[in-house]
Amino acid sequence: MALDADFIIDRRRLKKSILRWRVLAVVAILIAIVVGLARSGVFAGATGPYIAEVTVEGVIASDPLMLAALDKLERDNDAVGVIVHIDSPGGTMVGGEELYESLRRIGQTRPIVAEMGTVAASGGYMTAIAADHIIAHRGTVTGSIGVIFQSMNVTAALEKLGVEPVTVKSAPLKASPNPFEPTTDEARNVMKGLISDMFNVFVSMVAERRDMTVEQVTTLADGRVYTGRQAVENGLIDEIGGRREALHWLEQKKGIAADTPVVPIKIEDPDSSIIVDLFKGSIGNMLSSEGLKLDGLLTVWHP
Repeated sequence: MALDADFIIDRRRLKKSILRWRVLAVVAILIAIVVGLARSGVFAGATGPYIAEVTVEGVIASDPLMLAALDKLERDNDAVGVIVHIDSPGGTMVGGEELYESLRRIGQTRPIVAEMGTVAASGGYMTAIAADHIIAHRGTVTGSIGVIFQSMNVTAALEKLGVEPVTVKSAPLKASPNPFEPTTDEARNVMKGLISDMFNVFVSMVAERRDMTVEQVTTLADGRVYTGRQAVENGLIDEIGGRREALHWLEQKKGIAADTPVVPIKIEDPDSSIIVDLFKGSIGNMLSSEGLKLDGLLTVWHP
């Protein structure tokens, strides 16, 4: 009889343990859903006037989802102002151009203030100049106005290994520079022409948005980076500060009420579920390198 009683007690304990784990599992799922909804912007919606927050972080490349979100923001009349938070070393020329152009379209109807983080260089700075007012911390790294194209030449290494690459192409400049053949002066000059053309585009954008002459910008655009303090002195940005100063500028200079809520824009991914999105940020960053996404002409600091 004692064994039967112990058996009954153990079964009751087992049932309680199973029930406890089921409850914990349900709670964990509910927390994941709530966090996922918050991250996806479902709980970030605003009714009435609001200040939209756009975050540009990491390597900049062409991003259809971001562009779609900015296009939606452009049509949203409730967004009375925009804060663009930038923490990026730049990226592709096209990616920076697309962000700049999308923000400028939004800026035609409402004020934009850029808030620089640790780094807002090259393509990150290109994004910032789309704003009407640029704020950075004293230690922010910015500037690096320029364009680069990188390749390599492995012919010497292949020769030591006894490997002879064979390339058949329609013309000498097809697929040049090519890591499997020496770079000719002609190919190098062609690439310099591409770089020069896009560099002039970048300089012209800065000159227009910062109310400077092309000559003034060219002097500053030797590829170097500047601290936030140096950038203010050189006219590349407007003010030292952060979020508080950004909100103050929108209130004092643009008449936006101090109690207007700041709402992050929603980046919608039709191919993503809430649970997948929760793990994408941490696991995805570990399994992939943002640098591998870069191709073509780059406007980036430390590629």
